[in-house]
Amino acid sequence: MTDAQRPIGIFDSGVGGLTVFREIRRALPDEDIIYLGDTARVPYGIRSPQTVLKYATANTNFLLRQQVKLLVIACNTASAVAARTLSLTYAMPVVDVVLPGAQRAAAVTKNRRVGVIGTDATVRSGAYEQALQRIDRDISVHTRSCPLFVPLVEEGWCAPDDPVVALTVRRYLAGLKDSGIDTLVLGCTHYPMLKDAIRREMGAGIALVDSAEETARATSAVLEQAGLRRAGGVRGTDTFFVTDIPNRFAETGGRFLGIALSNVTLIDIM
Repeated sequence: MTDAQRPIGIFDSGVGGLTVFREIRRALPDEDIIYLGDTARVPYGIRSPQTVLKYATANTNFLLRQQVKLLVIACNTASAVAARTLSLTYAMPVVDVVLPGAQRAAAVTKNRRVGVIGTDATVRSGAYEQALQRIDRDISVHTRSCPLFVPLVEEGWCAPDDPVVALTVRRYLAGLKDSGIDTLVLGCTHYPMLKDAIRREMGAGIALVDSAEETARATSAVLEQAGLRRAGGVRGTDTFFVTDIPNRFAETGGRFLGIALSNVTLIDIM
């Protein structure tokens, strides 16, 4: 197997990273993709940085054993905590979800006031503030933790006209709406599933940055630069591994992707 023929590896704490998988599959239809959902240890957003780094390292080691050519960290919490360490430790390209989202937000904002929503751990890490201000020190960053968004999505409650969804979104985003931002980063891979509800609440004047879409663009660019793009025209294969309850992952993941998932394999990486 040549380097270009090897698969792309993606990991997340659970199903949220399937939004990243979906965009990478759209952008790179010829590539084989292996997705690992660490469903036994979800959520990462409430863990300590040391614990998240330990989990991220174990996930990476598993994917390396599958001979992946590039690693995508499809989890904002793991990206914030572990991306730099993994990039320095492993001899393969590593793409995280924070930097592509920050780069897009910096390019889109006109008034240099950017909002970021995410899990507690992502917000506490300051990863988006650091990334945005490395790009432009004059950007003002306004963050908000939205922990109930993840369980809403995993229950399949995403419709903007659902009263529970609308009330939850309004409760979290009211302050950000009044902060003067013109750009909002969806800093959790679950949150694109709530994009319509968030857009309805924030209004048409606020640009939404979907980190999943930006990560797919970054992945494509890194593969091109490294000479690792797979040539061919044959659709790539999709392989899913989880660390707990494959049936639940298949059910929830099917809602994320809009297709039935049957090839989900339970593994143990503890």
